[in-house]
This record gives sequence, C-alpha cells and structure tokens, in this order.
Amino acid sequence: MPDSAAFRYSHEFQVPVAAIDALGHANNVEYLRWVQDVAGAHWLAICPPEQRGRYVWVVREHRIRYRQPSFAGESLRATTWVGETSGATSVRHTRIVRVADEALLCEAETTWVLLDPGSGRPVRVEAEVVGWLTEKE
Repeated sequence: MPDSAAFRYSHEFQVPVAAIDALGHANNVEYLRWVQDVAGAHWLAICPPEQRGRYVWVVREHRIRYRQPSFAGESLRATTWVGETSGATSVRHTRIVRVADEALLCEAETTWVLLDPGSGRPVRVEAEVVGWLTEKE
C-alpha cells in the first residue's frame, strides 16, 4: 500500500453465489467489478449531488493482481484511495481483503480519465475535485 495521507474509502460486502466460477471460487471478473463498485461508491460519497452531472469518469487502464481466492458467503472489504492526479487522469488504488482474517485477496491500480459529459473529451481535473478525492472529510 503506497504511503499516502489520501482519504481511504471502504465498504464491506458478501461474495454472492453468482460470483463463483467452475473452480469453486470467485471469478477474476468479479474482483474487477468490485474494484469498480468501490470506486463508484467513493465518488458518490465525496461528490456533492448537485455537482455530479458535471463529471464523467472512464477507465483507461486496470492493473490487477490476484493474491488469494474468495468463496461464496465470505465477507470482504474493499478499500480505495486516489494517488497521483495529473491533467485529466487520476490513479486509484484498491485493496480487497477477507474480513475474517484480513488476508489480502486482490490489489488493483486503475487509471481514470475525467471527461466533459457534453463533448466526451478529456478535461483537466480541477483543484476542487482533487481536494474531494484526497482529503478526508
């Protein structure tokens, strides 16, 4: 985990039966979905409702490392925080752990690009938005 004072956002959830693949554990695609889910939840927690229509984030790149499997019914915690923000891009880090033993199951780094919702073109991340992403409320 990078050494950073950035605001960390976490949420817990249970592995649903629908996430289990032929090998008997959560499919890798589900981890990617959970990485995106916690990023979205974090954004909704920090962006004022009246401002949400001004911003659209899209993924440029995911880098994900799977450490251990998870199984149906297990409680997991996804924690995310934003690292470097430059120009129109922002790098978000995510860790997923099993709540019962704090075992690290997955680490991800995602590069997000901020778009103008009208034109669909990249726009610079404003200082106000950087503040929302990196400062604890």
